Amino acid sequence: MKTPIRNARTLIATTVASVILIACSATPIQPKAADNARSKLTQLQSDPQLASRAPVAIKEAEAAVRAAEAPQANKEISEHLVYIADRKVDTAQALAESRLLVEQRAMLSQQRERARLDSRTQEADSARREAESARMETLAAQQEIDSARSKADSARMDTLAAQEETAELQRQIAELNAKTTERGLVVTLGDVLFDTGKAEIKSGAATNLAKLAAFLNRYQNRSVLIEGHTDSVGSEEYNLGLSQRRADSVKAWLMSQGVASMRLVTSGKGESSPVAGNDSASGRQLNRRVEVIIENNGTTSR
Repeated sequence: MKTPIRNARTLIATTVASVILIACSATPIQPKAADNARSKLTQLQSDPQLASRAPVAIKEAEAAVRAAEAPQANKEISEHLVYIADRKVDTAQALAESRLLVEQRAMLSQQRERARLDSRTQEADSARREAESARMETLAAQQEIDSARSKADSARMDTLAAQEETAELQRQIAELNAKTTERGLVVTLGDVLFDTGKAEIKSGAATNLAKLAAFLNRYQNRSVLIEGHTDSVGSEEYNLGLSQRRADSVKAWLMSQGVASMRLVTSGKGESSPVAGNDSASGRQLNRRVEVIIENNGTTSR
């Protein structure tokens, strides 16, 4: 009797265990492997550089992760969903990183191109500035050359003019029969200008003064000293007055020809400065004279 009862108990226990096992197998499984996919997806979504570059793929990865996180009664299905979710997240990650890399490369290329263009622009600007600087230097050098040439031409013309002036001066000096002395040019006007004992210039003798007036009007920067001289005939006082009046007559005539009075100074010397002896007619004739001293530039009348 004991044996059948023991067998019955064993059968009941086995049946209960089988029922419990079947009940446990039917309970939905909460997959833990989906946590890794969720972690990677969360990290991807929180990265501002990646999250915006693959929105569709990230959305699909989100749906796959949620599906993997849902409890499944079948373990194989759960593992498959986790695998799919993991791959979706990796795909979204790779796509976002790829697009970021492409954009970074494009930006780097743009920066390089911009830098190259800027460099070319700077080189062009530098070359343009150098060319302008060279042009200005060339222009300045040409202006200096032109200025130097102009100065040289001016100096040459001045030299020629001075030479011509000197030649003309020498010619006129020769016409005036002037002598060059330390006091200046001395033009001697003989007694042909005046009648004996007179101080008025003879009408026919005025032509002898024309060349002198022309010379003085040409060289207006020269002062003139007019000295009257006589022979020893007559008293010294008379001769002194006569020589002064004759010098004044020459001055008045020159003034009538346009020579400024401020340039003309007269002095009567009388018989005090003879150039020959008064013991002969020829000597006395030489002493009766008017000397016009045309002073050199920079000298003053006395």
